[in-house]
Amino acid sequence: MAAKPKPTKAFALRLDPALHDAVERLAAKELRSVNAEIEVLMREALKKRGIDVPVTPRAKRGRPTKGE
Repeated sequence: MAAKPKPTKAFALRLDPALHDAVERLAAKELRSVNAEIEVLMREALKKRGIDVPVTPRAKRGRPTKGE
């Protein structure tokens, strides 16, 4: 049996309104949510500093198939 993926962690993040607006514009341009854009930006910043964070597999959505 495969290991169950961990759920994402939620936390409050306070941003300067101008910074949030800039991230929101970038997210719209990239067709992402603000949350997903922040995650991409954080991964890029960490990678630039030599920290490679692997992407955790997400849980499948919807009803499980008969074989699962």
